[in-house]
Amino acid sequence: MEISNKLEYTILALVELASSYSKGEPLQIREIATLQDIPNRYLEQLLATLRRRGLIKSIRGAKGGYVLARDPQKITLLDALNCMEGYDPVESKSELSLQTIEGEVIQEVWEESRQTANAILQKYTLQDLCQRRAIKERKELMYYI
Repeated sequence: MEISNKLEYTILALVELASSYSKGEPLQIREIATLQDIPNRYLEQLLATLRRRGLIKSIRGAKGGYVLARDPQKITLLDALNCMEGYDPVESKSELSLQTIEGEVIQEVWEESRQTANAILQKYTLQDLCQRRAIKERKELMYYI
C-alpha cells in the first residue's frame, strides 16, 4: 500500500498538532508548514478539510491557529485516511469482476487485504506516532564512545 502525498502531509500536520495538544496552544499554519516542510497553500487546503470533517478545530485571533478536536489517543490513522481520501467503508463491488470465478476470487483477496490494512491503521493513533518519534529522536541524540 502506497501512501499519497496528501495523506502523508495530513498525518505530518496531525502529528504536530498532537505534539502540542497537551500544551493547549494552537499551532499556526506557517509553524506546521515550517516544522514539516509542507507548502503553505497546500497545508491550508488540508487543514480546511480536516476542520470540515471534525478532526481539528480552528481558533480565531492573533494567537489563533489549529488544535485537535479530540485527544490524540482517540484519533487513528484510519480516521485520517477516511477523512482525506474519502474512503467509504461500504465499498461497492465491481460488477465486471464478479462475472467470473477468477474475478470473484480476486475480489475476495482484495477485500481481505483491505480489511487487514484497515485493522492496522485503526490500531495506531496520533499519540502512538508521537511516542515513536520521541523514541527515534532520543536515539539520534545518544552519543557513542
